[in-house]
Amino acid sequence: MTNRIAFVGAGKMVSAIVKSLLNSNLFNKEDISCCSANDGTSDTLSESTGIQKKEDIFDLLSSNPDVLVLGCKPQQINELPNEIRQLTDRTLILSIMAGIPLSRLSESFPKARNIVRSMPNTPGQIGSGISAFLFSQKPKDDDRRLIESILESLGVVKEVSEELDIDRVTAISGSGPAYIFEFTCALQQAGKEIGLSDEYSNEFAKQTVIGAAKLMEQSSFNPEELRNQVTSPNGTTQAALESLSANQFRKIISEAARAAKSRSIELSNA
Repeated sequence: MTNRIAFVGAGKMVSAIVKSLLNSNLFNKEDISCCSANDGTSDTLSESTGIQKKEDIFDLLSSNPDVLVLGCKPQQINELPNEIRQLTDRTLILSIMAGIPLSRLSESFPKARNIVRSMPNTPGQIGSGISAFLFSQKPKDDDRRLIESILESLGVVKEVSEELDIDRVTAISGSGPAYIFEFTCALQQAGKEIGLSDEYSNEFAKQTVIGAAKLMEQSSFNPEELRNQVTSPNGTTQAALESLSANQFRKIISEAARAAKSRSIELSNA
């Protein structure tokens, strides 16, 4: 039997999921629908993929989707009409909204077959993401397989054991790509400051990060071992690493992750 999936929201992450699902042949375009605020995103997604664009959430739910994916902004959950409580009877709810706890989702969808809170990340747009997920209650095997297959279209999938792990994962993998992009920006800036041209600074910094990530992915060595392999005693890399250590580089990253985790928990309690 063919499963039907509907998306509330049509932003970058929803678009990534839709395109990944179509590429994986898990769903046919006729079985995927979406709706969004009046921002044109659902029109763009429908035109680029061929999925159905619905006018509002009532129209969206009229197709009786097996899975309803909440991909809107976290604050928009308060704007969902109360009537959908009755229209999501026996529907599997998958939330990819940051900071919205299972308890709050259960209040909004009391008749849902089950509810899943998940945190994917933006590399899922190219199938290189990692997603954590957690069911609100013990799922049926078919439901677990269905959720895993949806998230696996984005990359690696891990089921966590407690909800606080979702907030922790948000701080590492959810927000983490931005840390890598910011580090790349810093490396580009450093190149310019020591005399490289803008073109060379940008190209060498970007390719260095890409190459290091690919090496880390394919190597049997862990990141610390890879770091040691490129660090010759009293060499240039050691001088750079000593500078990073003196400026408490790891502490800076740790504090950034703690700030992201704290914000995720704040959103959960809002």
